[in-house]
Amino acid sequence: MKLAVVGGGSTYTPELIDGIAGRRSTLDVDEIVLIDPDAYRVEAVGDFSNRLLSHAGHPARVRTTANLEEGVEGASAVLIQLRVGGQRARRGDETFPHACGCVGQETTGAGGLAKALRTVPVVLDIADRVRKIAGDDTWIVNFTNPVGIVTRALLNEGHRAVGLCNVAIHLQRTFAHLLGAGIDDVKLVHTGLNHLSWERQVLVNGEDRLPELLAEHAEFLGEHVTAPVEWMRRMNVVPSYYLKYYYGHDEQVTKQRTERPRADVVSDVEEELLKVYLDPEVVTKPEQLEKRGGAYYSEAAVQLVHALTSGGPAEEHVVNVRNEGTFDFLPDDAVIEVPSLVDGKGPRPIPQAPVEQRFAGLIAGVTSYEHLALEAAIKGGRDRVADALLAHPLIGQYTKADQLADTLVQVNRQFLPWAGA
Repeated sequence: MKLAVVGGGSTYTPELIDGIAGRRSTLDVDEIVLIDPDAYRVEAVGDFSNRLLSHAGHPARVRTTANLEEGVEGASAVLIQLRVGGQRARRGDETFPHACGCVGQETTGAGGLAKALRTVPVVLDIADRVRKIAGDDTWIVNFTNPVGIVTRALLNEGHRAVGLCNVAIHLQRTFAHLLGAGIDDVKLVHTGLNHLSWERQVLVNGEDRLPELLAEHAEFLGEHVTAPVEWMRRMNVVPSYYLKYYYGHDEQVTKQRTERPRADVVSDVEEELLKVYLDPEVVTKPEQLEKRGGAYYSEAAVQLVHALTSGGPAEEHVVNVRNEGTFDFLPDDAVIEVPSLVDGKGPRPIPQAPVEQRFAGLIAGVTSYEHLALEAAIKGGRDRVADALLAHPLIGQYTKADQLADTLVQVNRQFLPWAGA
């Protein structure tokens, strides 16, 4: 099987390669193509990836190219992991909203919208070219943030696509460790949207162990996801780490204004990682890669690709997929992040108990924002940007939405063809 990775020059890619090297028996990959216009980065990552595979005794080989069509031809699955504008654009996402007293973050709020506007047109162009060369049956696995909006864009255009995030698998592994349970024995009732989700049950061999986790490990979990212990116990949930930007918005803004932007931290980590990758003596995943973020992404991606391409029975994965009636308060074409049964036919959401009103309102509000954000990304226009910002629960004020829209367009003008020179 051939696997193609668009954005393969990312310093994050060896995490994926390490996951493939560790799952030789289940994912029969013999060729991995890293596609990236940055020759220096992709060659450094590609050479190191080959050393990783060789050291693990895996027969697959990695090659690199800047040509998308050459890279995806004959691929069974194409992973997309892009950052349009690089860490410099991310730094803007994390800082320009502060002038309005709003949180700066690359996947939610005004910063998340800026990333969506830069990213959606690029990903759709790539997907169209992939379909033309690799064919309609090729799966596109989207790991590009904001995952929910980008995946919705792909599905709206009829692409065979599924969105993936590492939040669920990270929490699942954490819960398994705390409970002393086998990793494969733990399943989540993961409810919500990408970066807006709650764990409502933690099932171990069918038994809900969430009450035990909250009774015995709430302090650790509260620190892990930045949530008050008593709130988690009262709600009987473990929230996503990203919900701190909603439930603790003002505190997060104050904290961000005094801390170094995450983009700067990651830039330093990336520079350090590239030096490591260029060292021919290094043949295993370096410790520095843990600082890059995205824990367990490799395992989630490898398992998902296996489910989509192996022809075997359906497997359960938490993915971004069409709602199709799963949450009765959302339109069918909304993209939600839930446990799904996945096989060669694609993902199918597993039915859940009705969502509590204390969560349903926020899910519905952000879904409406995502609809408007996608319209702005595809059709363009400063007013569409302002309308999306006004609909976002983290903004929701005329003056702030207008000011943020003007700043967002100005800062990202080079990436928005409709914004003019």
